[in-house]
Amino acid sequence: MIRKAPISMIMTAPVITLKKHDSLEKAERLFKKHHIRHIPVVSDDVVVGMLSYTDLLRLSFADITDSVDTDADAMVYNMFSIKQVMKRNIITVSSSNSIKEVAEILASKEFHALPVVDNNKLVGIVTTTDLIKYLLKQF
Repeated sequence: MIRKAPISMIMTAPVITLKKHDSLEKAERLFKKHHIRHIPVVSDDVVVGMLSYTDLLRLSFADITDSVDTDADAMVYNMFSIKQVMKRNIITVSSSNSIKEVAEILASKEFHALPVVDNNKLVGIVTTTDLIKYLLKQF
């Protein structure tokens, strides 16, 4: 394992993003199409929030009915905006932060993804899955 290895070694870039005015239906399509669970919300490449697939599931009727009722989900999605559902005051890391530093942040918090930001601009995203894959390569 490389000591002080930067998070840029394992982060995902470029990043799939959303804007505050995008629809929750668009968000769901992106989650499913790209098999991801976190999407930063940006305004001119500046991170203003984070939307997780779990945030969408909290709004969905699928959990309640055990069926796929896309009409009901669409109706609920139209009642809310990304701006209302996204998490704000996001912790970010720099691409020069070490993998160890990022792992410590993720281990101590209740979220599973961090935007990677350099000079106030989104340059990547790192998730707990990225960290697990990195650790598995070490064995």
